[in-house]
Amino acid sequence: MNFKSLPKIELHLHLDCSLSYEVVRKLKPEISRSDYQSSFIAPAKCTDLADYITRAIIAIDLMQTPEQLRLVTHDLMEQLKADNVIYAEIRFAPLQHLEQGLEPEEVMQTVCDALNEASEVTGVKAGLIICTLRHYSEEQSMQTVHLAEQFMGKGAVGFDLAADEAGFPIDNHIAAFKYAKVKGIPSTAHAGEAKGPESVRETLLHFSNKRIGHGVRSIEDVNMINQLVEDKILLEVCPTSNIQTAIFENYPQHSINELYNKGVAICINTDGRTISNTTLNQEYAHLHQAFGWGMEHFKQCNLNAINYAFTDDEVKESLRVTIIEQMIN
Repeated sequence: MNFKSLPKIELHLHLDCSLSYEVVRKLKPEISRSDYQSSFIAPAKCTDLADYITRAIIAIDLMQTPEQLRLVTHDLMEQLKADNVIYAEIRFAPLQHLEQGLEPEEVMQTVCDALNEASEVTGVKAGLIICTLRHYSEEQSMQTVHLAEQFMGKGAVGFDLAADEAGFPIDNHIAAFKYAKVKGIPSTAHAGEAKGPESVRETLLHFSNKRIGHGVRSIEDVNMINQLVEDKILLEVCPTSNIQTAIFENYPQHSINELYNKGVAICINTDGRTISNTTLNQEYAHLHQAFGWGMEHFKQCNLNAINYAFTDDEVKESLRVTIIEQMIN
């Protein structure tokens, strides 16, 4: 099947994990394609999630000025357009971009402005999910959620907890997620990736969000599966990334098919287009080959994504019409 022309929704996508060779050459003209591939793209199998994440460090070093942030944001939006993504939620951690003297508010303003400009140019609707990170202090996490609050409606659409799930507990972030809930800031959180279903359970208990980034190890606990179905929780699944981080050996062993068949709401994502060297078109092709997924599966996953997207009802309805009209057998 050819999935390239299909309209697509993407809810789990990291800005600093998605720098194309073209934009890196603008930021670092001396880099060769081979150096780019070895530095920015992870191998088919990493040691674990922490190993996978190290590929973002060199990218973050190239995202420290307003012009760098603008170029990277525009570049990703062009990638989304080429992949026929019609709506995306792009996440990043603004406190990682202060090494050359920018203030957090300057980082946010720059990326919000660039995203809005690029949306006009490409026609791709998009919003920013603002990330706190597992290793951050409670103060840093609160600072990050305040940034999300300050820029809601100006480009920001939600709040997230990312980074090394297995290495750090959620304790420092409970207050920030409580604040987000009180202020009506939509939230998601990475869980059930580097750690098992207990990570998903504690995240839902303390954060009360309706979306989980990854969550694929929920399959290890039938009670966890039942809770996801009953509470209508969406899992933002990133198949290639999950294989690279050694959660699953290969696509046929991935839990996505079983999750789908058990009635869990899922959507399909790339996680990091560069680190995982993938597109949604390729993710769809892998699932078609591994499980025989067809148009009905992909349509349902996109409709799930729309239902849980951090956008208004008018945008959701417009997206639904596009998906239903164009995703036909």
